[in-house]
Amino acid sequence: MEQLKGKLYLMSAFALAGTSVIAARFVTGHLGTFTITATSLLLASLALLPLCRRNLRKAIPLMSVRDWVTLLLQALCGIFLFRMFLLQGLLHTSSGEAGVLTGATPAATTLFAWLLLKEPLSTKSLFGILSTIAGILLLQGILVPGNALTMNHLIGNILVLCAAVSESLFNILSRISSLRIITDRSNPLNPIVQTMLVSAIALLLCLIPSLFEHPVWSLMSLGIIEWLALVWYGIFVTALAFMFWYAGIKRCTAYTAAAFSGMMPLTSLVLSVLLLGEHIGWHQWSGGLLVMLGMLLIGGCQTNMQPTKLLDLSASK
Repeated sequence: MEQLKGKLYLMSAFALAGTSVIAARFVTGHLGTFTITATSLLLASLALLPLCRRNLRKAIPLMSVRDWVTLLLQALCGIFLFRMFLLQGLLHTSSGEAGVLTGATPAATTLFAWLLLKEPLSTKSLFGILSTIAGILLLQGILVPGNALTMNHLIGNILVLCAAVSESLFNILSRISSLRIITDRSNPLNPIVQTMLVSAIALLLCLIPSLFEHPVWSLMSLGIIEWLALVWYGIFVTALAFMFWYAGIKRCTAYTAAAFSGMMPLTSLVLSVLLLGEHIGWHQWSGGLLVMLGMLLIGGCQTNMQPTKLLDLSASK
């Protein structure tokens, strides 16, 4: 039952995360990268604070230096770097391609688990990684005969891939943190409290660079659609999605999370066509299918791995 709940939480988290590309498209070009991130995080924090104020006062005095460092790294990789790369990439590539390219996260997560945690890399996982790479090359047009490769487009897709790598580091950090809590038999942070603290830390990281983007004047010039996109980015993509993520990753393995991360590029691709009216060519659909196949191969071969086995692997390092 707990694993089923965890899977539902993860599915909801990645479905909401998939809308981040669409929400960002409405404000990219109107606001600076760090202004978008800081404003959405401020909105998320304001929504979360009334829900966790009492638990927050109890949790903070009990937190160690290691707990704060873990949250700092999660905020840096999962929010600050991820959104910086994604928002910059959207200036040079389409929302549909950006959404699909975030599907490289499972492949990067598997590679990090193999390189950093020394976890075994199965043949199925290896084929999943190769399928993801082929899909990315097809999306970029490198495997399409006669397709002209534009540097601007390439830079945009590379930036989105950097966002996927940042998200992968966040996944690994989150799972290591969950396993450490089990090993130490300590009380885990409430998902709402954890989301609140990570959002607040990421907000502090964004404040100084956002000041160079003239945020007050830019925000005052926004229309209702842009403000609604910011509210969605803050409340749903940040607050609610991260709450679901922390609730799910405590019940499932990192590889299970990788399997469900397919909801993110799928949601982004479909919404890009339906809401933004973007045209998706055959090579983009084919590349997207290869990326999603890679996610299924990577996640499917490891979803039956028990958390205790992963715990043993990490504790032995």
